[in-house]
Amino acid sequence: MNPRERRAARHLPPNPEAGAAPRPRRRTAPITVEQVVDTALDVVATEGYEALTMRRLAGALDTGPASLYAHVVNKADLDELLIGRLCSELDLPEPDPAAWREQIRGVCAQIRDQYLKYPGISQAALAMAPTDLETVRVTEGMLAILLAGGVAPQAAAWAIDALLLYVAAYCLETSIARRRSAQDDAVWVVDRDELLRRFAALPAGTFPHTTRHAAEITAGEGHDRFDFTLGLMIDGLAHR
Repeated sequence: MNPRERRAARHLPPNPEAGAAPRPRRRTAPITVEQVVDTALDVVATEGYEALTMRRLAGALDTGPASLYAHVVNKADLDELLIGRLCSELDLPEPDPAAWREQIRGVCAQIRDQYLKYPGISQAALAMAPTDLETVRVTEGMLAILLAGGVAPQAAAWAIDALLLYVAAYCLETSIARRRSAQDDAVWVVDRDELLRRFAALPAGTFPHTTRHAAEITAGEGHDRFDFTLGLMIDGLAHR
């Protein structure tokens, strides 16, 4: 079975006749795809996405790479499974034309929160053409919300792509900043007071706007900037 057929087979209902066929001998405690995903998420949660390699995952499962490749085609296939698992945790609302902006913002916030549980995992969602059913379920739900809000189909389709790209990039940057802030020599990267001091030290004649508006440039707590940017994107859709 080639890689494409193996991925497609995951979405097929079980075949009762296949269970009656003789099977080759295998391990007493066989590895399952679910176990592979669970273990991969554990590695990311504790060590970060960059630490997740097929060899590292095989070691965490106490098996060899060959056994692992019997369940996932390659790292890209594993990435799709991971994002699909996170998408399965999302609650999609029944589209409401009167509340479509709040609904689409809420879905994006859920995706953000899932990504931030696993440092750097949003990188797995970049440059990925989704085929996992849970991932498609989320994009289907987002499309339904935007269409209910009166957004044209083409604009809605491209808007979903842009929203998901922004959420992934925001979470990736947040994960990188958190990792750097854990290092003593990089605290200033996310320390507002330090940034204000650096801006204040700039020559005002050369950087008049930066020195004058340093407070605005460095403002924002928690997910303030995330909410602001989503608002810009969603309001832009509403005004088309």
